[in-house]
Amino acid sequence: MIAPPETVRVSARRVACDGATDIPGGAALGHPRVFLQIDEEGYVDCGYCDRRFVLIGGPADGVDQATLPDHPDGASV
Repeated sequence: MIAPPETVRVSARRVACDGATDIPGGAALGHPRVFLQIDEEGYVDCGYCDRRFVLIGGPADGVDQATLPDHPDGASV
């Protein structure tokens, strides 16, 4: 397994992803905004851009992300 392209540590279980948060020019260069729910695994992957959201203090926080399987939710592509 390889690590996700980008990992974002968050403090809330419900997150939004549009794939363009850090892109100058905004969402026109990203994907449709999706809302994702982090479950008991402590992380969730965006189905569009593969960005991984890890709950701070959760079971996946501090773990080598390359060892965790894909865990998509919300965006079914």
